[in-house]
Amino acid sequence: MFQFRSRTIRPNRLLLASLLAVSVPLSAQTTSKSDTRPTIAVLYLTNGALADNATYAPLSKGIAEMLITELAQNNALRVVERDRLQTLLEEQNLQSSDRVDKETALKLGKILGSRHMLMGSFVIDLNRNMRIDVRAVNTETSAIDYVETVSGKSDKLLELVIQLGAKVNAGLKLPALKMASATTPASKSPNQFKALLAMSRALEAEDTKDIEGAKTLYKSAIALNPDFDRARIRLASMELGR
Repeated sequence: MFQFRSRTIRPNRLLLASLLAVSVPLSAQTTSKSDTRPTIAVLYLTNGALADNATYAPLSKGIAEMLITELAQNNALRVVERDRLQTLLEEQNLQSSDRVDKETALKLGKILGSRHMLMGSFVIDLNRNMRIDVRAVNTETSAIDYVETVSGKSDKLLELVIQLGAKVNAGLKLPALKMASATTPASKSPNQFKALLAMSRALEAEDTKDIEGAKTLYKSAIALNPDFDRARIRLASMELGR
């Protein structure tokens, strides 16, 4: 268990409103039938940690959230928000498992209106080496369109997710990514793994309606990494009652 020193975070409401205005990517704002951009959704990753499996389990959601954030920087895509996916998983009684087979992924993708469903897994070994594997299922053809792997030390996890987002975007031949990564500043922190784990636990708390617990965990993530914009934005959303 990681120990955090508490720190009072008093975000300016005007600043938070600005952050929230841009935190929902343009790709998630336009859902009309006239929107012809390719749509992509990211399922939670399967936890394959070789030790302390329960400790790392929240990363199934955290890595998916950050990969969504990376892909959503591309305004030429429409990316399904994690919260919408979570609602659907709950409706389908799938929220208790991070393991979704191909047929279920196809069903979810069609409901979400997503052409590509990303699914995969992560592994952390005893030396804290990490590998993330993803595959893209085409909901129109049922074929596996693309497979990608990134690997490195777990303390560089955010950097691995940034690499993965760029590779997936290029590998699926999606429109070119023209915007700078929203998580690049966060990747410079030596505490990026602990910060992402704290945010992952916050996501789980949100999903179980433990609002105060989620706020505390988001603040822990920000205390570990003050440049962690995604954690700051999600905390801002909760503070404003969204």
